[in-house]
Amino acid sequence: MCLVGEEFSSPERQETNHMAMPQYLQGESLTRLLQGAAVGFVATLVVGFSWGGWMLGSSASKMADVTAKSAVVAAIAPICVQQFQSSAEAATNMVELKKADTYQQATFIEKGGWAMMPGSTDVSPGVSQACAKLLNDLK
Repeated sequence: MCLVGEEFSSPERQETNHMAMPQYLQGESLTRLLQGAAVGFVATLVVGFSWGGWMLGSSASKMADVTAKSAVVAAIAPICVQQFQSSAEAATNMVELKKADTYQQATFIEKGGWAMMPGSTDVSPGVSQACAKLLNDLK
């Protein structure tokens, strides 16, 4: 029986039976475990980003923008060619296009208005260059 103010002491209560930590979580082993985890983490990142096809969100966004712009150019350039060929002086314009230097051909297409799509107020970037290339590839 325990009186008020007295400490209860029994031999069973005084012994604390703590669970022993595993050997790999103690001392030098813990250091090696953490080093191995860090090396494994870094190796996973290197392999993932180098060969695994992983990428940052910003890189994926840039790639999506480039793909979208390329798709727009690929869709609009044939319309530009059609507008060029259906113009009143298509044969004369083709001769002038072939005479122009390669770097000036896109400007020639833009000035002629063939790269501008109906209902549009400006030319999509890259369309005039693609149109000039397609026109030069025609026989």
